[in-house]
Amino acid sequence: MINNERLLNEFFKLQAFDSISFHENEILDYVYNTLKDLGLRVEVDNAGKILAKENNLDNHSKGNIYAYLKGDLDDSILFSAHLDTVSPGIGKKAILENGLIKSDGTTVLGADDVAGLASIIEAIRVIKEKGLRHNDIELLIPIAEEPYCQGTRHFDFNKIKSKKAYVLDLDGQVGKAAIKAPSIISFTIEIFGKSAHAGFSPEDGINAVTILGKALSKIKAGRIDENTTLNFGKLYGGIQRNSVPDYVNIIGEIRSLDSNKAQSLMNDVIDIFNKEAKSIAGDVKVSYKEEIKAYSVSAESSVVKKYQDILTSLGFGEASLVTTFGGSDNNNINKNGIEGIVISNGMNKVHTTEEYIAVDDLYKTSEIVLNLMIK
Repeated sequence: MINNERLLNEFFKLQAFDSISFHENEILDYVYNTLKDLGLRVEVDNAGKILAKENNLDNHSKGNIYAYLKGDLDDSILFSAHLDTVSPGIGKKAILENGLIKSDGTTVLGADDVAGLASIIEAIRVIKEKGLRHNDIELLIPIAEEPYCQGTRHFDFNKIKSKKAYVLDLDGQVGKAAIKAPSIISFTIEIFGKSAHAGFSPEDGINAVTILGKALSKIKAGRIDENTTLNFGKLYGGIQRNSVPDYVNIIGEIRSLDSNKAQSLMNDVIDIFNKEAKSIAGDVKVSYKEEIKAYSVSAESSVVKKYQDILTSLGFGEASLVTTFGGSDNNNINKNGIEGIVISNGMNKVHTTEEYIAVDDLYKTSEIVLNLMIK
């Protein structure tokens, strides 16, 4: 029942907006007005103002969109797709070639996540124009998903009455669904030493780089086990070539499907850095935050079974249930007591300038969304 031409036009319209994280107002206004014109009750929260304060932003997006459409069937279902893109995402141009939509190679395409947005909008348009019976439909369209799902961190989930959710924000073949995702802890470690002339009096200094090296030599980084990773991603410090460095700053992250394991590993890292600093009279300051919390949804849950039933009815085969090490707004959705899974919307090579989506996968995604809404 999907109007493929209209869906494709909607994708291109959404894709053209500049909507990097924290700067989504143009696409936000468009989606808000589109949903309102379709007869949904639509509102925007104040998450953008909170995030502006947290991130020291002069300009900011308004907030997360919440929308509701009363249905006449027994179920209530939440659908979600985010408004923002990663960089480079200014001046995006889409090219349709041999059944694929791709960027011109200078920016991301933005199928992450306008493929989800376009699919949701088209499904609702079909319901409206054909007068189809449907479940209660709730939409959560967040800002700032890419930087650790900051938008939904400030959303009031008391608004949501649905107990199941489908988040359109997974790459790969249509039919794939993520039922497990990790906790992510971000951290910053500051190492303090004492400066001295490296030639005349190095013994008077306390070398912050030495502390760093000794600590890292005692920490296993990379893949810790099948469920956990640790990465030291960026460091800087020092003064100049002939000075003992008195400061080093290192940032990184821990990911684990077990939130307790993530916290335990963070504690171990802190203990090792403190021990090595004290051994040569240096000091360490560590700050960290659990950005998102791990979730796990049973393959036997109703939200998964409904998804599988829809795939079967449409002739799309068996669902491919996977574990992902990426975060999404679904982490915050599950954290707030709503059983959700992340479903593929056909995007590929996301977060790169080689990002693309097959037109057929866009059509399939909207068919799946429509059927989830009306069955």
